[in-house]
Amino acid sequence: MITLMVAVLAGCTSADPVDTTPNQPPVTATSPPSSTAPTTSGAPAPTSPGTGATGAAGPVQLTRSGGFAGRGDRVTVEPDGRWTAVDRAGSRRTGKLSAADLGRLRGLAADPRLASESRVPTASTGCADAFTYRLSVGTIETGYVDCPSETTPPPATRALVELLLRATA
Repeated sequence: MITLMVAVLAGCTSADPVDTTPNQPPVTATSPPSSTAPTTSGAPAPTSPGTGATGAAGPVQLTRSGGFAGRGDRVTVEPDGRWTAVDRAGSRRTGKLSAADLGRLRGLAADPRLASESRVPTASTGCADAFTYRLSVGTIETGYVDCPSETTPPPATRALVELLLRATA
């Protein structure tokens, strides 16, 4: 599955590196930059047929729950980089990832550590008011509870969560 994802992504990248960070694969941009400014349109972003942002069928989804206020947020990134963020109250924001962020998303989604991290069960925690993150990338589902005093989040999963939270804020 990972080999297939990498092969599909290889056809979607250019030779110009955008960002290279230690412990993360090189990432390349594939389209011109676009605005990440959210809109307040109530219409959901349409789903394009074919492959997702990661080379796998379907969108990338992140769910954040918990915290002091009892959050329940969901971010969905479509194959073309359009994203929709819905909070617990149902408020919807939309936008589009920049070319650099979409390239980084593709690179992180192809990281073989994601599949390894998905096979490790999420440990229970004694942290009060901690955020729980659940991430779906194609058929891979992974996540963690953000409790710094007890565990270290899985690095590939955490990098993807941080990218999605920053790029869709």
